[in-house]
Amino acid sequence: MQYDLIVVGAGVLGAFHAFHAAQMGKKVLLLEKDARQAGSSTQNFGQVVPSGLSEKWNKYGQQSLRTYQDLQIKADFTIRQNGSLYIASDEDEKMLLEELSEKHQKIGYYNLLLTKKGVLERYPDLKPEYVKAGLYYPKEMSVDPREMLFRLTEYLHEEGLVHVKYNQKVIECFEKLPGCKIRTEAGDCFTADQVIICCGYTFETLYPEVFAQSWIQVSKLQMLKTKPLKQFNLHSNILTGLTIRRYESFSECPSFHRITVPERYVELREKGIHILFKQADDGSIILGDSHEYGGVGDLGNLGMHSDPIIDQMMIKEAQRILSLPDDCIAERWAGFYGQHEEDIFIHDVDKHIKIITGIGGKGMTSGSGFAEESIRQLYQA
Repeated sequence: MQYDLIVVGAGVLGAFHAFHAAQMGKKVLLLEKDARQAGSSTQNFGQVVPSGLSEKWNKYGQQSLRTYQDLQIKADFTIRQNGSLYIASDEDEKMLLEELSEKHQKIGYYNLLLTKKGVLERYPDLKPEYVKAGLYYPKEMSVDPREMLFRLTEYLHEEGLVHVKYNQKVIECFEKLPGCKIRTEAGDCFTADQVIICCGYTFETLYPEVFAQSWIQVSKLQMLKTKPLKQFNLHSNILTGLTIRRYESFSECPSFHRITVPERYVELREKGIHILFKQADDGSIILGDSHEYGGVGDLGNLGMHSDPIIDQMMIKEAQRILSLPDDCIAERWAGFYGQHEEDIFIHDVDKHIKIITGIGGKGMTSGSGFAEESIRQLYQA
């Protein structure tokens, strides 16, 4: 069978490139090397927060929100419109909340500034001594990252919109005029007019020279998950002071470069730690995360497992915000994603084969919106 498009990799970028191409009526094949998605797109918080992105990527994030909303009407993809709350813990962070609120209101991205009293009325589980003010985005969402993409690709396959094949590691991709040909480790061959490769930071098998010169950086994250804690009701994505000091949207605010760094934050920032919370339906809470960086060949140096010292630092800071029991952690893991200094890595291998990867930590939020525009450009729609 000749396809219009083959997408390699069923993470967030690959799955949504396939989805948006299918929406245009294209005949699409999506190939995934594992039995189900298991990489960067399943190891994150699952927070869909355009508010934290730069002005450029906020646009893609808002497009993603619209797509997620439409999808959840069709089936349960674990998408929940539960909003996002940023909590300022000092006057500098409060000032940044005010500036970002004004900036987003001007572009029509609705939000609500909250006083300390307003935050605590809505979220009484937060420690009052931490809270100075809040900024709430009601349209923002959360998903279960371990389920959402698998449910999406299964839906696309069952509805006949996209052919999806798992356990298909692509080992060769080459131009075969008038299109291109793909061969997998299982010995299967497929042909298409176009190929898009969305393999995270692991496309070295196909294009080792491009991979070596890609300047993709690998980020290692550490996250924790508590036991069910039904005494808490965190009914939104919760983002805190260190997040305000880290996210791109705040770094674009006028006062960002004038704020001071409190002594309590110095060691945490050295480990790239900022504290987020997301509570699941069973009451368990995901919290984290940290950031360590290495080149594409340095994954071994970063280590595949969690560092208990970093975990403890995150727990201690989280307990400044929420009264978490000392023995509440049920699960710990390290996740990895690729990111590029230019926000995303795009490389045309030839006229018919394109690599799109390295979207960094903004994939779940903006990947669908970016893929939608990418497909439009590909087909000049």
